[in-house]
Amino acid sequence: MNEAGLALAGVSAAYRGVPVLHEVDLAVARGELLVVLGPSGAGKSTVLRVVAGLEPVTAGRIRIAGRDVTAERPGRRDVSMVFQSYALFPHLSVAENIAFGLEVRDVPRAAARQRARAAAETVGCAALLDRRPGQLSGGERQRVALARALVREPEVFLLDEPLSNLDQALRVQMRAELRALHERLGATMVHVTHDQTEALVLADRIAVLRAGRIEQVGTPDEIWHSPATTFVARFVGSPAMNLLPAHGPVRPTGAAPPGATVTESGRLEIGFRPEAVDLAVTDGTAATVDRVEVVGEDAYAYLTLAGGHPVVARVPAARRPGRGAAVRVGVRWADVHVFHAGSGHRYAP
Repeated sequence: MNEAGLALAGVSAAYRGVPVLHEVDLAVARGELLVVLGPSGAGKSTVLRVVAGLEPVTAGRIRIAGRDVTAERPGRRDVSMVFQSYALFPHLSVAENIAFGLEVRDVPRAAARQRARAAAETVGCAALLDRRPGQLSGGERQRVALARALVREPEVFLLDEPLSNLDQALRVQMRAELRALHERLGATMVHVTHDQTEALVLADRIAVLRAGRIEQVGTPDEIWHSPATTFVARFVGSPAMNLLPAHGPVRPTGAAPPGATVTESGRLEIGFRPEAVDLAVTDGTAATVDRVEVVGEDAYAYLTLAGGHPVVARVPAARRPGRGAAVRVGVRWADVHVFHAGSGHRYAP
């Protein structure tokens, strides 16, 4: 990995005495866009807030561009943060909002306004400079918030669920624009979200957070194709990955992973995504279709196997089974992930 633009080493933090982060180790390379992904309450925003200096740490160190900033005030950390609420001043114009951070740092007004215009042009809101935030749409306010962060030219950008207040179509558009902006700037960015699609599309790497602990850090491909734990396997993917006892009703076909022996099967679970389920088999496990959800060209069949085990299958909508239909379920070992049943960690023979 390249030189770290941001590094957290053993960072723990608490909120009102309740532990929130637990010995988090995380390194973000200079110029990398890292997405911190996790459910509500996982501690995602707290990661950003301790980096920005808005929350203290109870243990560990934080370095930005190699400099220890653990005890530094927020204004000296060389970071810019974009909040979910945008946090724009309603009584200031767009130009004044963007330039505000420079002017409070005693940058001459003319220079601050020039840099504000340049930042606005970069994110596509230069035509809005004379307006007030109340006159802007959600997407326009998002651009202004990005320009305000950009104008400071910080070492690290921190983005706290910046797209969550936008409608779906605008989120898709802003997602693409944010990715293009990162590629153009080559800046170090940490982006927090609970949206797995957003994470998979935007990230150079993803850090999956659960209850204040890092579950896995990897590229989108690694997170999707090689989940390190059952939590990651089920959280990333919609519908979630199917998980069953290894000695359960499904007998995968083909060559099994090395070391996945019968003697260990009681301590293992197998996981496979809905798209890996084959209903066009005659020798698979018997199942009943409980319901079917059609999503465009695809359909998701929710099945119950013998013993009451639920399984979801993705099938072409044109060939979907009907509710109550009896089907056979097949899956190949090549599409199966194996996990320890107790710890939830990926099986390593």
